[in-house]
Amino acid sequence: MTHSYRVHFYHCIWATKQRRAFIIPKVQIRLYTYINGIITNHSGTLLEIGGMPDHVHLLLKLGDLQPYSHFVRDVKACSSAWIHKNFPDMQDFAWQEGYGSFSVSYSVLNSVQKYIQNQEKHHKNMTFEQEYLRLLQLHNTPYDDRFVFG
Repeated sequence: MTHSYRVHFYHCIWATKQRRAFIIPKVQIRLYTYINGIITNHSGTLLEIGGMPDHVHLLLKLGDLQPYSHFVRDVKACSSAWIHKNFPDMQDFAWQEGYGSFSVSYSVLNSVQKYIQNQEKHHKNMTFEQEYLRLLQLHNTPYDDRFVFG
């Protein structure tokens, strides 16, 4: 085989610092559009984005894994800087330090998209913290209770 072909799908989640409800309607659509631009600039594809005022879910398609941690850092840093520039009353905005990233099989992409689209429905019965711990457990991800929410 003379060429390498790669595609990777990820469900990424991160919260605002201290899970403050910063992602209000006036910010949400513009923020999501901006995040899509960052992902596109990294040669990625945003398949779905959604969340609640205190956190965001992204379903991504990436071909290159080399700079993955830098990619996530850039999405978070650039979107935070963008909010500070475009919403002067939100200078306290920040994302939490860490993030969750879970690989997604092509066969379940539609299910993950629907999950992200239905965040408001999920959060009528489950907090972000419960949701995040559930995802960590579903993916058999070891974590330390003392540090998972910082």
